[in-house]
Order: sequence, then structure tokens, then C-alpha cells
Amino acid sequence: MIRILRAAAAAAALLVGAFGASQASAQAAWPDKPVKLVVGFAAGSATDVTARLFAQKFQEAWGQPVVVENVAGNSGAIGTDRVAKATPDGYTLLWGANAALTVLPSLQTLPFDPLKDLTPITTVLEMPSILMVNNDLPVKSLAELVAYAKANPGKLSYGTPGVGTPQHVAGELFCFLAGIKMEHIPYKGANLSDLMSGVVQVGIQNAGASLPVVRDGRVRGLAVTSLKRSANAPELPTFVESGFPGFEATSWFALMGPAGLPQPIVDKVRAEALKVLADPEMKKKVAALGLDIVGGTPEQTRAAIARDIPKWAKVIKDANIKPGN
Repeated sequence: MIRILRAAAAAAALLVGAFGASQASAQAAWPDKPVKLVVGFAAGSATDVTARLFAQKFQEAWGQPVVVENVAGNSGAIGTDRVAKATPDGYTLLWGANAALTVLPSLQTLPFDPLKDLTPITTVLEMPSILMVNNDLPVKSLAELVAYAKANPGKLSYGTPGVGTPQHVAGELFCFLAGIKMEHIPYKGANLSDLMSGVVQVGIQNAGASLPVVRDGRVRGLAVTSLKRSANAPELPTFVESGFPGFEATSWFALMGPAGLPQPIVDKVRAEALKVLADPEMKKKVAALGLDIVGGTPEQTRAAIARDIPKWAKVIKDANIKPGN
């Protein structure tokens, strides 16, 4: 009986070893078939455009098709959930945006947990937003805007790309810290024409959309929402420099996979992403889109998500932000 048990144990060990060797071999050979890069937004969006730039480079490096799959809806949550539920073999990856990972959890019940159901690979790019004012508004700094708002209660409104966007929560955080009130006007997209014409007096929009109209003088840029000055707009001060310590509210794009994504695949994808970010041609392309290069570690990406979920939860609660308001 003992001999039989020993033989069975040995056979089981061999099977486990063979399975482990097979898994290691599969990971080493990855990718040996097409890879899907899921984008939770429509074609033509900033998320989509940047994903396609990287997908092309990955395809050239890996010798396998890297297909961008647009799964738009619910601020990126539908596409994110698609990846969270995928097999963790590296053939379904996410080009994720932070709104679905850090803001939406406080606005609705999501079918995935950003910290438990996804494997961070790297935060690739970051896009600050710019707080701008209509040229007729007599303010040239955040301090002057705060003073004007306090002296003219109920007279200011600010436009953003929509409820629950990084720009919306940035605006509410600014109002809370400054002790002022501005009416939020949500748009679908930038819609900077209303800011230029004075329908809204203040706008908070991503740098890609904002920089052209700031630089040609059609609106006045006051500050960027990144912790440090943006390489693409070094002339604009940060909120931190303008008297709001620690203020940060950017949009960022991260490569992620399902929970349980093997470490060798994580390492391979991140290494290739860093090579792409170092390419001079790519640097020019992302700068033209108003993006700053990040290239963080998986741990930094996870830490950013863990930090920002409670941060934005407080803002959303304090401002009583609801889906659709």
C-alpha cells in the first residue's frame, strides 16, 4: 500500500512538474498568436489614438498582430471589465484610463475591483488638464480667480468633458480647497467654443484640447493640474505653485492585464513599452497630443490607484456628485 501511495505521489509530482514546465515554456514563447489591446473608448478618442501608436510598435517588436479592440461605454468601465474577466495569458491586455479605475468606483457599483481583478503593468502616459478662463474675465492667476469668485458669488460656471471625468473632480476639488462655488456645466467632449464665447467663464479640459486655444490667445490658461509643470506647457504654473499644496488631478493611461497575469509577461510588455517611450519619434508624437511620458513600475501604478480611489471618493461625497448631475 505504501509503495502504491509513493508511486502515486511521484506520478503527481511529475505531472505538476510537467505542467509547470509547459506553463514556463508558453510564457517564454509569448506571444505566439495575435494580442488584443482593449480600449474602453470610441475610435478617435485620445485613449484610442495613443493605444494605436503603441500597438503598432508592439506588433513590429513581437512579430504578431496587436489588434486594438474598442469596447466603448460607461467611461471605460465596460472595456475594463472585459479585460478583468479575460484569461490571464497575456493575449488580452487593457489600455486603461484612470477614470474607470479611480473615479467610477465612487459613482456606481462596478462589476470589477480595480485593485483585485487587474494586474498593473505600467502607467505609460499622463495628460494634465488646464484650467482656463474666458478672455473677458478680469483674472490672470488662480489667486485672482478665487478672489473674483468670492466677490461675485453665483456668477461663475465651469465646463468639463462630463460628470465624473478627471476634469470634473479636479474642478470640485479646487472649489472645495479655495472655498468658492462655481456651477458645473458638463459637456460631451471639450466644447471649448462655449468658453471662448463666454457661455461658461471657466473651463477645465485636457491639455491636448486646451493647448492650441491657450497658445493662440483665444482663452487664458491659468494652471495645469499635474504635480509638476508639464513638459508640453512649461509656461503654465501648477496648482501647487499657485497656492494649492499637493493638488494633482491628471488623466493617465496604463497598460494592464487580468489578475494573475504571469510576471514574465508583465516584464516583457513593460520592457517593450519603455523602449517605445524612449523612441524620439514617439516622443514627438505624444508631445503633440499634449501627453507627458511616465513609464512607471507596476507597483507605482497600483499605488496610484489605491491612493486615488479614496481621494476622489471624498471629493465626490463632499460635492454630492451623482451620475448625471
